Amino acid sequence: MADAPAAVELLVCTTCRAGQPTDIEGPRPGALLEDALQAKDWPAHVTVKPVECLSNCDSGCSIVVRGGSQRWTYVYGNFTGADDVDLVHDGIVKYADTDNGLVPWRERSTHFRKNCIARIPPLTIPE
Repeated sequence: MADAPAAVELLVCTTCRAGQPTDIEGPRPGALLEDALQAKDWPAHVTVKPVECLSNCDSGCSIVVRGGSQRWTYVYGNFTGADDVDLVHDGIVKYADTDNGLVPWRERSTHFRKNCIARIPPLTIPE
């Protein structure tokens, strides 16, 4: 019997404004993105979690994806809000299908290729 995949967390900055002025009323684009992502159908080992401020304010809406001690963690930015829900879902499902968080370059969408803010090594660094 194969081991169950390590849990994956998608952290979504709910305070992201995606370039909007701070005095705009109503939900912020980051909160709308998080709401839309919560409504998607995810693999059983993927959880979407809201977080406040990822301190990436100049780079649109931001997300973090992490999962287990063997996977790389990524911070991505420049999402516009709920309009990007399918783009984010596709990228995170690909990540969740890996053992180490490394999605082959050609399988990543252009957005994920061009808007990686940070790549953080796994807790257990491969030799």
